[in-house]
Amino acid sequence: QVQLAESGGGLVQAGGSLSLSCVASGRSFSTYNLGWFRQAPGEEREFVARINWNRGTSYADSVKGRFTISRDNAKNTVYLQMNSLKAEDTAVYYCAANNLRNAIPMTGGNIDYWGQGTQVTVSS
Repeated sequence: QVQLAESGGGLVQAGGSLSLSCVASGRSFSTYNLGWFRQAPGEEREFVARINWNRGTSYADSVKGRFTISRDNAKNTVYLQMNSLKAEDTAVYYCAANNLRNAIPMTGGNIDYWGQGTQVTVSS
């Protein structure tokens, strides 16, 4: 089993920035596919960003150009740098990890491991 622990959420004004971190347990972090999802009140959990084991990245159209996902394999950590935040970015943000054989889905599908989430609130 892999455990994921998010941190860095908080309250920020529209136009501001936040950086989220997610630390993973396990021996094989460098082989994980990693991602961030978010869930706003009353809505389904949605894809935000992913980074593959080889550092290839993908982003949801809603955050493209504003958010950056990165990873530090030496620290077993994946990051989400969020800039130019909007009120509609308000959500609980979840870290996700899949084994190498499973890509992080952008439109649905299976996630092997979830974090517990961290709240991001953007005031307008």
